[in-house]
Amino acid sequence: MNIFGIGLPEMGLIMVVALLIFGPKKLPEIGRSLGKTIRSFQEASNEFQTEFKREAEQLEESVKTTAELEPKKIESAKLQQDTAGSSPTS
Repeated sequence: MNIFGIGLPEMGLIMVVALLIFGPKKLPEIGRSLGKTIRSFQEASNEFQTEFKREAEQLEESVKTTAELEPKKIESAKLQQDTAGSSPTS
């Protein structure tokens, strides 16, 4: 078992030290607050990932739309040049 790079013996030692420092009455409260903190970090991370993916998809769609429109603009500009170049000048 390896959580955050900490093995089972290290985890046991940390629990014993925490029990000695905080006592058996405070330990469950500390565990709950630690769990809530970790959960809020996970939720924030998930929200960030979702927002990042949404922005990346919008950017990709914008680039795709621009790539589709660009050849049409170039073709239109060439036609205008051809029309302007072939018109008689006085």
